[in-house]
Amino acid sequence: MKRTSWSSGLSVTADGVGVISHAGAIAPRLLADRVGLTDELSGAMARRRFIPVHDRGRVLIDVAVMLTDGGESISDIGVLRHQSEALGPVASAPTVWRTLDEVTAGKRKKIQVARARTRRHVWSLMPGGVPASKCAGRDLGSTIVLDVDATIVVTHSEKEHAAPTYKRTFGYHPIGVWCDNTEEFLAASLRPGNAGSNTAADHIEVLGQAIAQVPAAHRRDLLIRSDGAGASHDLIDWITEQNSVRGRRVEYSVGFSITAPIRRAIATCPEAAWGPALNPSGDIRDGAEVAELTGFLTPRMLAKWPDGMRVIVRRERPHPGAQLSMFEEIDGWRYQAFVTNTATGQLQFLEARHRAHARVEDRIRHAKDTGLGRLPSREFALNQAWLVTVMIAADLVAWTRMLAFTGDAAVLALCEPKALRYRFLHAAARLARSGRRRRVKIPETWPWAVAIVAVFSTIAAIPKPA
Repeated sequence: MKRTSWSSGLSVTADGVGVISHAGAIAPRLLADRVGLTDELSGAMARRRFIPVHDRGRVLIDVAVMLTDGGESISDIGVLRHQSEALGPVASAPTVWRTLDEVTAGKRKKIQVARARTRRHVWSLMPGGVPASKCAGRDLGSTIVLDVDATIVVTHSEKEHAAPTYKRTFGYHPIGVWCDNTEEFLAASLRPGNAGSNTAADHIEVLGQAIAQVPAAHRRDLLIRSDGAGASHDLIDWITEQNSVRGRRVEYSVGFSITAPIRRAIATCPEAAWGPALNPSGDIRDGAEVAELTGFLTPRMLAKWPDGMRVIVRRERPHPGAQLSMFEEIDGWRYQAFVTNTATGQLQFLEARHRAHARVEDRIRHAKDTGLGRLPSREFALNQAWLVTVMIAADLVAWTRMLAFTGDAAVLALCEPKALRYRFLHAAARLARSGRRRRVKIPETWPWAVAIVAVFSTIAAIPKPA
């Protein structure tokens, strides 16, 4: 039998009707309407005596849906325009440009308020409540975990405020905050490429915005995690001051540099003070140990930091070929330290809790797969507006995952953005009309057809906010 017999009689024409190529992308758009985000954004973008042909809130949602669907440039809005029979009128690329240009600093603040109001409603709908953050085989209960981190976005042209980065690339250095419980992208700030990694003012700004995004009922117990870039006096002092807010407890877990006082404390720390470290599953990790150095540091050194700060260090045998500092070469251990104000809890668990901050790297990678990796304009203000739509897109994915990927659709719950597009968002369908009703028909042979139908049924049943 010929290997190419499958293609016998096959031809391709461009005269198909009633066909939708990205049927799954309707779901996040429908979700935005059901939870009230579209209406909230419309109010935030409204201008007196200006009635646009395309509602600006709808345009922002469509851009976010386009990014969720894998779009990388503003012209990719044409994919949604192709589905006008199902979605209705969709703005053109020039209208999207104008909408982003209208997102001024004042509008961005209003959009933050709109997102916070919608988030409050979404969190009230979660079956079983807000998911608990997990680490080392345990969960943190009602604690809301905020992970802050910065990343490099490389540009290949002279965009406004793009600059050389500390990694010897060229572009921007945005900083953002993600909620580890829900994977939502709460807040972000677009910065020039030469912005400092440990600039306390930038950390404080985005963390303040992120806390405002958390519904008030859930701000009573917060944990802020950061790598060593957050180990500054100003940031630690600011977090400590948040505990003065009545009814609020804010803890931190921040990476700390191995300075001379830390090295002296390590040298004086007895072997009996070291205990086994844990891996992400909660089992003992071979070749890794944890100790608290707070009692081995001088009062003078600790006096510079807020009361209650604990210094914890981890040591681990390095992998073959790893480069060690001169201090580490003395005994062959690699050391990593962090500080926390958590007064109770097993030492090993606190260290494992801090290392779970590494999950933020996945959140950043997902954001770069959903618009953050390519900023569309030479103008800094337009790129800031684009970042707003990236956060909205990340929220729509997170909300769809938590509210709709249940029951028969649970098979989609663990999909990363690329897999989600392959299985769900890019599914083809046929649009059938019967009377005044339209039916989107997913091919019955599609492996995830049952899950897709379940997603739409769940979203359609979501009650609209009062």
